[in-house]
Amino acid sequence: QVQVVESGGGLVQAGGSLRLSCAASGSIRSVHTMGWYRQAPGKQRELVADISSSIGTRYQDSVKGRFTISRDTAKNTVYLQMNSLRPEDTAVYYCKATITTTAYSTYTSWGQGTQVTVSS
Repeated sequence: QVQVVESGGGLVQAGGSLRLSCAASGSIRSVHTMGWYRQAPGKQRELVADISSSIGTRYQDSVKGRFTISRDTAKNTVYLQMNSLRPEDTAVYYCKATITTTAYSTYTSWGQGTQVTVSS
């Protein structure tokens, strides 16, 4: 009933910028937390940034000052503005959303991922 879809990935040179978008749709009553995780080949998935009404924002140390997370609550959409990209940022970026459905069940849903490749 709930879909999470990412977009905005691509190929960019080091020092460039990308903007990722993630939209949650379906039988949603409320969205509690939305965030971005990434996974490089052979590496574990790691938190990049997330945002919630109760906690605010948090970032992985390596992206502080370069990435900015924001949310449009009316559209159930989260964005990740990525500036000063580095080759080590190359990964598949996944959107994570914790939502309560119209049936009052709370779930964590993941998108399918969008590839970000930063060339050196």
